[in-house]
Amino acid sequence: MTPVELSRTVLRAVRRAVDDGELDVAVPGRTSVTPPGPGGCGDYATNVALQLARPAGQPPLRVAEILRERLVRTDGISDVVVTGPGFLNISLRGTETALVREILLSGHRYGHADRPTGRLVQLHAPHEVRAVVVMDAVARILRSQGALVRTSCTGRPEAEWADILGVDIDAYGTPDAPAPLDVNVRPVPAAPADPTPLGRDAARWALLHPALHDRPRITADHLVQRESNPLFRVRYAHARTRALTRNAADLGFHAEPGDADLRGTQAAVQETVVQDTPDTTVLWHALADHPRILQAAAAHHAPDRLARHLVTVADAALPVLAAVLPRGAEKPSAAHRARLALAEAAGAVLAGGLSLLGIDAPEHL
Repeated sequence: MTPVELSRTVLRAVRRAVDDGELDVAVPGRTSVTPPGPGGCGDYATNVALQLARPAGQPPLRVAEILRERLVRTDGISDVVVTGPGFLNISLRGTETALVREILLSGHRYGHADRPTGRLVQLHAPHEVRAVVVMDAVARILRSQGALVRTSCTGRPEAEWADILGVDIDAYGTPDAPAPLDVNVRPVPAAPADPTPLGRDAARWALLHPALHDRPRITADHLVQRESNPLFRVRYAHARTRALTRNAADLGFHAEPGDADLRGTQAAVQETVVQDTPDTTVLWHALADHPRILQAAAAHHAPDRLARHLVTVADAALPVLAAVLPRGAEKPSAAHRARLALAEAAGAVLAGGLSLLGIDAPEHL
């Protein structure tokens, strides 16, 4: 069950409680599920009971218990625990395996809309390089969410914006008819220097990674291959996932979603290996959060949210990738195949996210 599916399941529980006469509220159009906060447990948590308590005229804990009774009987949910003032903490069955399988099936399109929404969005940017690159990335993200997007700029784009930065603009100028266009993509401050000497990937990252109200750094730091460079970490993590697939093929095994718990699968091997293997929980939550991040980036016209999320995925993936292949005298097992599937899922998310930012995801680095 994905976070989107779980959110719908929570809303169905609310609707059933309303139909049964235990809650007298309007069923929300949507609700969010997130990784549990401090004091929470399980795979996901939601504060829907707190949101409904006042309109329902009941204490939050009572609303949470009403919903818990319905959620715990749902297929795919193993347990629901109420914590704090009324948070619902939900544990799922086979969540990681299902998520990895979904990502591998969707590939780079994981988190994208299933079909066009029919929504038309007009983006209009000033004649400024950061604004135009941001508009280009926002258009890509909006299209991934099913929107039909048209882009325009107040003046003729510079040739290098297309040739070097890969910007694609549908039209330029500010026509009076059929209606004048208002600039609706204007990151402030503008780029402090010409980013094109950095090349496409580093230049786009330099302009897109900072929040729209932050000043971008147009420096060669984005080109260095070291841990302090977030772009390098993201692209390196993707390249590592591709290398693991090649290395696994050389060892005669392939990816197969399953139990990839790196802490428990080595219990029969030497103790030092168990202690050194990392937990997959952080990576799993980061991958599961990807569709929500895309939706938020599209809704707020904020590609920086996607860029920062890719850094989160990469930083969560890199410790896990080190434990994918067999060590020493180990033979490839179901656990190794599951870990490889998790690695390939992380690679798919990183590649898909970089593509939406207009940045290359290298096979080798």
